[in-house]
Amino acid sequence: MISLNKSVLFDPEKLVSVYTYEAYVNLMETLVSEGKTTGPKQNESYAHYTKLNLARMQRVSKTAEIRKSLQELMRSIARPQKWYVLTEAWCGDAAQSVPVIAKIAALNPLITLKLLLRDDNLDIMDQYLTNGGRSIPKLIALDAEDNELFTWGPRPEGAQQIFNEFKAQPERSFTELTEAIQKWYNADKTYSIQEELMTEIKKTV
Repeated sequence: MISLNKSVLFDPEKLVSVYTYEAYVNLMETLVSEGKTTGPKQNESYAHYTKLNLARMQRVSKTAEIRKSLQELMRSIARPQKWYVLTEAWCGDAAQSVPVIAKIAALNPLITLKLLLRDDNLDIMDQYLTNGGRSIPKLIALDAEDNELFTWGPRPEGAQQIFNEFKAQPERSFTELTEAIQKWYNADKTYSIQEELMTEIKKTV
C-alpha cells in the first residue's frame, strides 16, 4: 500500500552524501587507504570495520546469486521506482545487504538506487527508526511521484533475532554479537534478504 508522499523529505536539493553503488565502493576504497571511515566518529575500531566491510561487500557482490523468481519479478516492474538506502561504511549489516540490494536493483533499468550516508541525512533517518534507534541499513522505496512503496531493514529477520537475543543479555560482548551475526550471514548466503525483498516488491507490481 502506498503511504504519504515523501517529496519534501527526499528533495534532491536537500539530500547530502548521495552515491551510486559504484561510487560508494570507491569511497570505501579511498577511506580504507586513508585509515578512515564515514561519519563523525573516527577511530581505529571503525577504520578496521570499514576495511573488513569492504572485503565483505566485494565478496558478496561477486558470489551472491539472485534467485530466478526474484529476477523475473524485478523484470516485471513496469513503472519507475527510486530506492534509497541509508548506510555507513563501518556498518557490518550494510556490508552484507547493500551489495545484494544493488544487484537486485540493477535487474531493471526503471529502478534508480541511491545510497545515503546516515549521519549526513538524519532528518530522513529519524523518520525510519527501528525500535527508537537509528539502525542501518534501511531501504526506502518510492514511486516516481515520491509515494512510499515499501521499506526494509536493518537486517533480515534471522539476524534480527540474534541481535535481539544479545541485547537481552548485556553481559555478552559486542564481539560475540558481531561474530554470531556474521556466521548467520555466511550460512544464509543472502537467501533471507532476497525472500524478504521479494515479498515487499510483489506489493508494487
